[in-house]
Amino acid sequence: MANEAIKVELYGPNASGEPRSMTVASNAAFIKYTLLTLADPRTVAAHTATGSGAVFGGIASMDKDGSDFSTNVSVFTNGIFDLVASGAIGIGQEVILAGGGANLVMAKSQLPNPASGAQIVGIALETVSDAEVFECRVNI
Repeated sequence: MANEAIKVELYGPNASGEPRSMTVASNAAFIKYTLLTLADPRTVAAHTATGSGAVFGGIASMDKDGSDFSTNVSVFTNGIFDLVASGAIGIGQEVILAGGGANLVMAKSQLPNPASGAQIVGIALETVSDAEVFECRVNI
């Protein structure tokens, strides 16, 4: 994959990023800092190019090997991360998962229908153009 998040600062107790345990398919494979989508029941998967407006599940805090048969993964939920923009994003705008490519985010305002709160990845801490890396405050 490409465009994975980059940790800038982790928040929460002991600056841990408040990792949460989530269910994952035993054959799923992704690397640390992959943006994840959330499905019922509390199951995460790697964000794909078709994930525009998907519910955000967190940022992988560990690698997941598709042949390890594990069904749990830990995800970061609280911190500042460098993310990659799909389209222009203004400082202070809420961002959501974008459909233009894996691990991309876009301004919530780019969706034709308002996004639900569960779709929000975080708040942009700077103004950026398409394909630029920017700091985002994530807190789910």
